[in-house]
Amino acid sequence: MAEMTFGVIVGNRGFFPDELANKGRADVIEVLGNCGYSVVVLSEEDTKFGAVETFQDAKKCAELFNSNASSIDGIIVTLPNFGDERGVLETIKRCGLDVPVLIQAEPDNYTKMSIKNRRDSFCGKISVCNNLGQAGINYSLTASHTVAIDSDEFKSELEKFAAVCRVVKGLKNVRFGAIGARPAAFNTVRYSEKILEANGISVEPIDLSEIFGRAAKLSANDVKAKLNTIKAYTDASDVPEETIVKMAKFGTVVDEFVRENELAGVTIQCWTSMEEYFGIVPCAIMSMLSESLCPAACEVDTTGLLAMYILQLASGSASAILDWNNNYGKDPNKCVLFHCSNLPKSFFESTTMDYQAIIAGAVGKENTFGTIVGRIAPNPVTYFRTTTDDVSGKIAAYIGQGNFTDDQLETFGGYGVLQIPNMQSLMKYICNNGFEHHVALNISQTADAISEALNTYLKWNLYLHE
Repeated sequence: MAEMTFGVIVGNRGFFPDELANKGRADVIEVLGNCGYSVVVLSEEDTKFGAVETFQDAKKCAELFNSNASSIDGIIVTLPNFGDERGVLETIKRCGLDVPVLIQAEPDNYTKMSIKNRRDSFCGKISVCNNLGQAGINYSLTASHTVAIDSDEFKSELEKFAAVCRVVKGLKNVRFGAIGARPAAFNTVRYSEKILEANGISVEPIDLSEIFGRAAKLSANDVKAKLNTIKAYTDASDVPEETIVKMAKFGTVVDEFVRENELAGVTIQCWTSMEEYFGIVPCAIMSMLSESLCPAACEVDTTGLLAMYILQLASGSASAILDWNNNYGKDPNKCVLFHCSNLPKSFFESTTMDYQAIIAGAVGKENTFGTIVGRIAPNPVTYFRTTTDDVSGKIAAYIGQGNFTDDQLETFGGYGVLQIPNMQSLMKYICNNGFEHHVALNISQTADAISEALNTYLKWNLYLHE
């Protein structure tokens, strides 16, 4: 995961002990550094204790942030004492950074409430938030109103805030590729490019015939490296060699398309033109892309790809896309998730390459090799779905957390049993609000961070299922 940098505003107010601001600045720099984050903060030569109290302090801090704008991912306001709400406000207003802001207030010790060591940060935080709200500046809060900067609780808050910042930053001017047309049978994955574009998300389409044409110009010798990578990725011993060569050609062309267009992820028309006229399923290539953190979604499901990408931003790990597919017996809180499949191999207990059993009867088994099959390993996951709501003109979404279990299940493709609290109400929400049958998943617990990013900073219509 890329290194992250936070701009830090140390609040101070002269009515309260200065040494609290002095120690608070040193503490926040140490904690952030120990957690692997870089810091942009005023020096002790810039202002008293490197804190922000006056209007002149705010101008200096804003100038410092502005000069480091390209590297700052978020702003942390730390209040070791009451702090000056105007100084905090002026800094954020004047620096011009459009990044998430976290407000932290140091707790008082009720046995030390004399004028020499009383903080009143509890109260000061309310004043800072009031001022930011008046100015229309969005901000994030810690779960506890006050939290010690050197506590494990604050370290968890930092981890969540970093995920929020990655999501917000990662969705600025992001580009996705759409390879081929939506399969005619899948009205469910229709979406609005215009709504995505209005949210800074661009789609670069390419016709499937162009991909096939480029692949046809490659020889087996041209794709030796890709061929070896595919064979090293999973057991493909039951797949004909000529089929793997086709996969290598297809994968090489897709890699070039991604690189040339600076794409963050791709969707692919995975059936049935692919099988009838090229002779493979693209699942293995898509699995490899997703595993390498270039998420790939099937059936040209671009808003499903968007959900995969956001999950990846929050967690730093690979995402998958599956069908909400089957009930699991009579358990109301369990279901079977399934795909043919193109899941990244990190989701599985073990994998092998096989043929696509569902459409083999229609196009011939020999034309459907390339699926990555196996059982999804038991793990906690975050599930997530985005869609474009053409009526409201906004992006809508739902998100929640669950667990893949080790319940008995024997089937084909990529599959697992997912347990979700109050699952029946989630299914009603999905059906009543017109969401797709696909859902993105990530082996992480990042629902809170994504909810914060999308609700607080991007203003999307997001439902958090609990």
